Amino acid sequence: MALPHRSPAYVLGVGMTKFVKPRGKIEYTELGFEAGIKALLDAHINYDDVNTGIACYCYGDSTCGQRVFYQFGMTSIPIYNVNNNCSTGSTGLHLARTMVQGGTADCVMVVGFEKMERGSLGSHWVDRESPTGTTGKMMEATRGVTTAPGAAQMFGNAGREYMEKYGATAEDFAEIGRVNHEHSQRNPYSQFQDVYTLAEVLAAPMIHAPLTKTQCCPTSDGGAAAIIVSQAFLDARPELKSQAILIAGQAMVTDTPSLFDRSAINLVGFGMSAQAARTALAEADVEAKDIKVCELHDCFSANELLTLDALGLCEPGKAHEMVRSGDITYGGRCVVNPSGGLISKGHPLGATGIAQCSELVWQLRGWANNRLVKGAGVALQHNLGLGGAVVCTVYQRADRMGNEEVKSEGVGRVTGLGYNPAVEARGFTNQQADMVRSRKHRSAWALGETGKKVEARF
Repeated sequence: MALPHRSPAYVLGVGMTKFVKPRGKIEYTELGFEAGIKALLDAHINYDDVNTGIACYCYGDSTCGQRVFYQFGMTSIPIYNVNNNCSTGSTGLHLARTMVQGGTADCVMVVGFEKMERGSLGSHWVDRESPTGTTGKMMEATRGVTTAPGAAQMFGNAGREYMEKYGATAEDFAEIGRVNHEHSQRNPYSQFQDVYTLAEVLAAPMIHAPLTKTQCCPTSDGGAAAIIVSQAFLDARPELKSQAILIAGQAMVTDTPSLFDRSAINLVGFGMSAQAARTALAEADVEAKDIKVCELHDCFSANELLTLDALGLCEPGKAHEMVRSGDITYGGRCVVNPSGGLISKGHPLGATGIAQCSELVWQLRGWANNRLVKGAGVALQHNLGLGGAVVCTVYQRADRMGNEEVKSEGVGRVTGLGYNPAVEARGFTNQQADMVRSRKHRSAWALGETGKKVEARF
């Protein structure tokens, strides 16, 4: 059920790191610092303006958020640490918007970061019940268990069920992988920028049919950040209104009993996704047919296919037809994952939802000029975590107009960075970082060598 409309919340600033293979070379403190400084610079504010911090991560000890945020300043603000599986980043965005709408904060900084391990995801807590244990047991009872990674089995099985019920083929799932890899070549933050033919995607090593390797997202190290502000905060800074993007609708949904109805499709959160999308779109007074650009949770190509259906971007049971007709890429019905999606951009769990937000903000501002979905005035985001939670968000330009391409030279002047962060994964100087760190309550001890390490990478 949608909550009554309250004061608006806007995304004022975004920033992210390049997503990279997890090799243990970059600390989470650096990932969070880089993303956070970029978001503060983009928002044209100082950390002293922030009155709540939200840290999003899955892998790390308690209070990693404080460790990251203290590098910006030690201003005594509340700092929340959020862990909600793969939907962690967008859960942080949902919490920020809730605070702004409820009047408990005017400016919330959300920073997601993840330092991951190589290989497929696994549990770190083997001495206790797994939160997805009942889901795994249902999969075993209905579809059996193989030696493939557990998540690949769950989503692959859901893809198989869609094939059985509606007639999708292995080629349809492979085409989704091909499209996402093709999109990623224009995103400088993507972990992978290789382009494949459909035949190459089909011929890649099989993980769990119908999913080949190039249809599965990798683990990644990365960070992303966003600044969420109230109408009053924005009204006090009218010069920033042109870059602010309205969160017009948003819903966070958890599972219903249909999770355990023996359907492989429902076992991976289809019902959550459908309900979250309906609620967010209704709040924004937008119909799915109006969506021209969407970032959705393609942890596997099977989940993208299912999610096209769940979000209402196609007729029920017709997602494979949408793929076949070219309606998930440029020139088609809706450009899905212009960033390259999780499959090619990467998937550092705590940062993923905020990176999706960053891409859609850049699209609506007109800054993503090398991959722009022209004329888009609204955008849809979908972020899913098994266990489970889904967050769907509708973003809208404050002027309710379609976007227009902004040349990179103009973006560089607006940001003060001298370049367009939507199309160049560059950094900042120590002097620029110094401008947005707390003026009154900073600690050299808390920052340590992080600033120097981050600048050295640039």
